[in-house]
Amino acid sequence: MPYPKGDKRVSDSITEITKLIQYRDINGENRLFGGRLMEWIDEAAGVAAMRHCGGNAVTLMVDSLRFKHAAFINDIVVLIAKVTYVGKTSMEVRVDSYVEDKGSGIRRAINHAYLTCVHVDENGRPKPIDYGIIPEGITEQAEYEGARKRIAIRKQRTAEGY
Repeated sequence: MPYPKGDKRVSDSITEITKLIQYRDINGENRLFGGRLMEWIDEAAGVAAMRHCGGNAVTLMVDSLRFKHAAFINDIVVLIAKVTYVGKTSMEVRVDSYVEDKGSGIRRAINHAYLTCVHVDENGRPKPIDYGIIPEGITEQAEYEGARKRIAIRKQRTAEGY
């Protein structure tokens, strides 16, 4: 599909957000509250989507949100978001979340998620995206192809009423 303003690279949308887990972020088990992490994921995805489309974007859905490990008070959480696929008015954004060791800087994955964000006009209506995406390298190409499969699954689930 030709885009009016050409293509952007995946790297053009990369967004990194760093958070320090505080008491307001933890649940009754003294772990990071999943809803707080979801809020941060949504924020990172929104920024990545806006960077790609050059305008406003809203979250349509969270396709996959998998919690791998817990995070605790005073942990450093790093979220990295990037656009993996672009359609007519929507984009898929992957967000990876990590706990970063304060001493070594080594990051341990705690979550990854896929979100669908929609480019919207000033009235909140879907608006065509002016930029396509160029996946560079085998990892980005695999992510792009995976997005096509995830889109097909989403459409099938919608048709089946899920």
